[in-house]
Amino acid sequence: MAMSERYSAAALEIHADLPVFDGHNDLPWQLRIRADGDVTHLDPSGHLPELHTDIPRLLVGGVGAQWWSVYVPADSETPFDATLRQIDIVESLVAHDQRLEFARTADDVRRCRAAGRIASLMGAEGGHSIEGSLDKLEHLADRGVGYMTLTHSDTLPWADSATDEAQHGGLTEFGREVVRTMNRIGMLVDISHVSTATMRDALTVSEAPVIASHSNAAALAPHPRNMPDDVLADVGRRGGIVMAVFFSGFVVAETAAAMTGMFAEWRRIRRELAGDETAIDARMAEIEEGLQLDLGTVASVVDHIEHIAEFAGVDAVGLGSDFDGMTMTPTGLEDVSCYPAITDELLRRGWSEPDIRKVLGENMLRVLEDAEAVAI
Repeated sequence: MAMSERYSAAALEIHADLPVFDGHNDLPWQLRIRADGDVTHLDPSGHLPELHTDIPRLLVGGVGAQWWSVYVPADSETPFDATLRQIDIVESLVAHDQRLEFARTADDVRRCRAAGRIASLMGAEGGHSIEGSLDKLEHLADRGVGYMTLTHSDTLPWADSATDEAQHGGLTEFGREVVRTMNRIGMLVDISHVSTATMRDALTVSEAPVIASHSNAAALAPHPRNMPDDVLADVGRRGGIVMAVFFSGFVVAETAAAMTGMFAEWRRIRRELAGDETAIDARMAEIEEGLQLDLGTVASVVDHIEHIAEFAGVDAVGLGSDFDGMTMTPTGLEDVSCYPAITDELLRRGWSEPDIRKVLGENMLRVLEDAEAVAI
């Protein structure tokens, strides 16, 4: 079906100038595990039907800025070096196709979009990447990493994760120093994946706006990865942003309940398969398929967007898909060409174009600018 038949003319008109600024995409990790980082072997310049993401479909979806995750697993033996390799892969990706361009600031993003290019930014998914070193944190910033998720799946010596046993009641003093350092060097503090106590500590300590690069509302899908209403409200009060994630396990209440213990199962499988990332992904997909879970729909995701807007404010909502980092997508949001489906649903619910544009990307641009103003 042609795009003109899938989405309304009003939605397509909005997306024509590349307004989407997505908070989280794991294409670099897929390039690592499927092609050893070789973008000529697995070439995103053309269509990659086995993945959620390629450059033609990003442009069809109206994506003008993308936070590329430089994720490595929390159980990596040398996570800092592994993260540097992920940065190398993103650099290769951007150098490979002139439709991509590196960006670090809000002005960079606007310039790239105006030129019809996809602004490419990098976010590190998990504080394990810095191996407990502020010097390594600063090195990641020097290499162009613009945000860091404080934890991923595992609790760290300085911060509690949402999907592991809490050990600290939030952030330790070193964890607070990590946040202060990130403010100083202009790296956004990301509170997706962290425990609720860590969320609250980060919001208290940070002088710059805090982001949740890919999280939803716990009131609608009660998974520990999602955010309670008081935290949503605090993010909004402090000028931050919550970027709605598309993974069905964080979207649909029944699916979230079924998936709550899945991080423990993921750890068990990782130990069993000893770091064979392709086999690990296949085993997890097999398990989830066997559960026959409700995937949800575009409307399910927009329910989260509206809930976040209700508690955090319309200026504090964005999109953080998690494409190519998830095994399940809601019906209608199967890949990066599908963002106009969200716009269509928001229009159907009576949202104005200015507010829709805020959700699609203007809010993330404002957060970038505000964080730039805090950095030294």
